[in-house]
Amino acid sequence: MRCPACSHTISRVLESRSAEGGQSVRRRRECLHCSQRFTTYERIEFVPTRVIKRDGERESFDSSKLLRGIVRACEKTNVTPQQQKAIVSNIEAEIQQRSQREITSDELGEYVLEHLRSLSEVAYVRFASVYGKFQSIRDFVETLAELKSESEARGDRDYRALQGAGAWSSAAICSAQSSIQPSHQPSGLPSVLPP
Repeated sequence: MRCPACSHTISRVLESRSAEGGQSVRRRRECLHCSQRFTTYERIEFVPTRVIKRDGERESFDSSKLLRGIVRACEKTNVTPQQQKAIVSNIEAEIQQRSQREITSDELGEYVLEHLRSLSEVAYVRFASVYGKFQSIRDFVETLAELKSESEARGDRDYRALQGAGAWSSAAICSAQSSIQPSHQPSGLPSVLPP
């Protein structure tokens, strides 16, 4: 390893430890020529993954772009920055384990939604609305109803957060339900009005 101070190529390793959740090895080194100490990281070289966007364009997978979307969805929720980074790390690991080197943006969005659903319904709904999961107000209402029944069954505090944020306000839900024509409303759609 070349010393950043004197460019000498011989150094000794003072300490090695696992970093980035076991994804890399951090090494403290000392140059044998000038005694400068520096840190290096050893990582697994991954084959780059390409993301196929909805318009058919392909771009390299960018974990920081994914993290920005997750951070935006998780604003003012109880999802910590560590949990957000863990979601990105888990998704990266899942993608690397695939035999295919390309993934659609829809598949990537589904991975994020799977992780967010268990952490925060508020973040899940925010991400789903931006990601484009909802084609109509009916899809939105159905998702809210599904999340409401799951949350009530668990006694989850995110349900109470949704109520407090006005997402379950009677006026908003009644307005949404009235915009669904009765002929298009699926049978058995549960009422989404709070008790």
